[in-house]
Amino acid sequence: MSALVPFGWSGSLLPSRPANDDPFVRLWNEVDRLFSQVFRTSDFGTWPETRTFGPPIEVAETDDAVELVAELPGVGPEDVTIELRGDVLTIRGEKKAEHEERGATWHVSERRYGNFVRSLRLPYQAEAERVEASYKNGVLRVRVPKPAALRRDVKRIEVKAAA
Repeated sequence: MSALVPFGWSGSLLPSRPANDDPFVRLWNEVDRLFSQVFRTSDFGTWPETRTFGPPIEVAETDDAVELVAELPGVGPEDVTIELRGDVLTIRGEKKAEHEERGATWHVSERRYGNFVRSLRLPYQAEAERVEASYKNGVLRVRVPKPAALRRDVKRIEVKAAA
């Protein structure tokens, strides 16, 4: 089963490659990690507001699903789109600027506006009609159920006393 590693602007632009003992693959992964770290911590304050950014996310796997939580403060649910193509789940949308210029001189603006996108390669082909998404207080939750063949359903078997 592959690792649940998101990709998109705030991480590597490429899906992760499987870890193995090949020194070239390890070097490739390390270079990707290094560049991702540089871009994540750099000051992008001079970039235009139309740049794409990736909202912070959490990904967890349970016995029966993969669950993704994304922080989207200032974004309404009508401005978010969730797509599932094969084994790739993509969240995209737009955070619109709230301030009006009206002759103001801005000294600091650390908030991000514009388009955003995050993608996650799932370790299985999901059924789009079973994916559930909810949005509350700027937090998007997406639950992608596993196919029946991959679920680890635990069934308890009653132990009966011998006669």
